[in-house]
Amino acid sequence: MARLPNVRLDLLNKPENVLLVRETLTGVADATGMHGAELSDIRTAVTEACNNVVLHAYAGSEGPLEVEVMLDDGALEVLVRDHGVGIARGAPAELGEPGLGVPVIEALSDGVAFDEVDGGPGTTVRMSFNAPGSRPLEPTPEGSTIHTLTSPADLQGRSASGTAAISVAPKALARAVIPRLLCVLAARAHFSTDRISDSQLVGDALVAHAGPAAEGEYLHMAINVEPRDLELRVGPLPVGSAERLVLDSDVRGLGRVLEKLTDNHGVGADETSDTLTLQLLDRV
Repeated sequence: MARLPNVRLDLLNKPENVLLVRETLTGVADATGMHGAELSDIRTAVTEACNNVVLHAYAGSEGPLEVEVMLDDGALEVLVRDHGVGIARGAPAELGEPGLGVPVIEALSDGVAFDEVDGGPGTTVRMSFNAPGSRPLEPTPEGSTIHTLTSPADLQGRSASGTAAISVAPKALARAVIPRLLCVLAARAHFSTDRISDSQLVGDALVAHAGPAAEGEYLHMAINVEPRDLELRVGPLPVGSAERLVLDSDVRGLGRVLEKLTDNHGVGADETSDTLTLQLLDRV
């Protein structure tokens, strides 16, 4: 069975989405105590791989940018995947314009591989990094699955702001990543400073109270960004837990954060799971 990532991001190949990847890596470093020099090399190499997808994978059109992060004792692996023409490969001098970032990736990674995507066009750039000073994270329980609320097909055709989908585990990692990403997306939605702070509190509340009791389980979220409007879809959640999440969402003694700081919330349910939808508006 293929190893599940600790983080999966499903994005459009927009330049602004590379910042989400970089901020995710910063959250990973915060959660694991990674050294600054290690983080700098990792962010630079992964940025180059993402920029290749932004600039070259879809010949000027929109397409999916998928990023997966896997942590192990003293090691980090990052996968950057496209479903387009992929990345030029070969000796650095032979790569031409689409491969300009490859020498940087090879220089900063402790290992790199370029794999074709199974069953379709595209390339997975697989980068490994040694991080001997990092703290181990709690393993994801057996039987866990990745549930993305958007697929590459769903992402295509969205606005330039678009949609981001993330799955992250364990909770200690989600705590370092989710609020950080919501702040970045709230700023992209042109929220005021106060409303950006509110989005961080909403992220804190979701991480603290969402999901099953097992600390290692995934938190899945899709975020749609429009001007002055941030919509979050959280799920799948255990049956009957979405409304309870709203009622129990106290953070730092502030009361029901998800009720007080969001403009709308709703629950979708079927026989197997709930989905919680939250909307934050900035009416300034």
